[in-house]
Amino acid sequence: MADVEIKVPSLGESETEATLIAWLKSEGDAVAVDDVLAEIESDKITMEITALDAGVVKKIFKQADEVVEPGEVIALIDTSAKVAIGKTKTKNEKKPEVKAKEKPAEEAGVVQQKVEVVSEKSPKQPKPAPMPEAIEESGLPERIEERVAMSGLRKRIGVRLKDAQNTAAMLTTFNEVNMQPVIDLRMKQRDRFKEKYGVNLGFMSFFVKACAHAASKSPVVNAYIDGKEIVYHNYMDVGVAVSTDRGLVVPVLRDVGQLSFSEIEQGVVSLAVKARDGGLVPDDLKGGTFSITNGGVFGSLLSTPILNPPQSAILGMHTIQKRPVPENDQVLIRPMMYLALTYDHRLIDGREAVQFLVTVKEYLEQPGVALLDL
Repeated sequence: MADVEIKVPSLGESETEATLIAWLKSEGDAVAVDDVLAEIESDKITMEITALDAGVVKKIFKQADEVVEPGEVIALIDTSAKVAIGKTKTKNEKKPEVKAKEKPAEEAGVVQQKVEVVSEKSPKQPKPAPMPEAIEESGLPERIEERVAMSGLRKRIGVRLKDAQNTAAMLTTFNEVNMQPVIDLRMKQRDRFKEKYGVNLGFMSFFVKACAHAASKSPVVNAYIDGKEIVYHNYMDVGVAVSTDRGLVVPVLRDVGQLSFSEIEQGVVSLAVKARDGGLVPDDLKGGTFSITNGGVFGSLLSTPILNPPQSAILGMHTIQKRPVPENDQVLIRPMMYLALTYDHRLIDGREAVQFLVTVKEYLEQPGVALLDL
């Protein structure tokens, strides 16, 4: 027999274990190359384990909900088995959804109790419980509680955010930016941009470029503390926060200062799709010297973002709202956005944080500032 070992892949830096969420194949099942065998979840990412060879699942060593380690053998595939391999589930094929409301209460682990009310005036003659028809006619909603195990990703998010609060001296400074110049430029060039590069010209590329420009003026914002040392970078790797069904993940866009607008837009779209489809790999999450989060897509008007350790700063974008603002001694209606920069006050002084945010504002309101290197 030719047995092929199925091993847990590398999970990335600082991660030594994961949880086996589910098997999509059982012992005796036929598999084809690239079939999804199992799903595992680490503190940072959910990954699929696929078959590198065709054959039959001979033995499964680890069961769902068990902890596994990188390099550990979790199954064997017999590649010498002569079987007809029919249609199998691939990583691009969606698993059927099971709606919680379709489960009976007993299956969902919910215990329902009925309480009989006894009249105080006639304690010896308790009133009969209402018939089911009466309960339905009352229009009262059914009260249900459901307990769901917290995922490893959600637990890890909680640990990291609490560590950030306990370690960094976080402070947030605010400003607002007139988005009219950016909106005008996008409206004027969006069709040509889409036709040439195959991707939409969004707001994120403007903010990424603005932050890269501002970091060249205030490099400490792009640095971090490592023990008793300060680590500076001559590059900027920006983590772009993406909200998924499994929680918040922050994939990293590399060397943004060297990227064009189209490369940034393509990179952001690619990372967002991978994050929401569960296609991120550990390398997508490694590193990062600065982060950007956009609560505005959910309607947030103002917030105080929390740091992504060990980074020392994070920029918060918010919803664009038309507001009256003074301009050339006139009050005009402009599309305004509040910006928030949370920073580690152990490393970054208020003056440096404010200057960084003002530079971002100037870049967005006067795009020619960067071209003139002002």
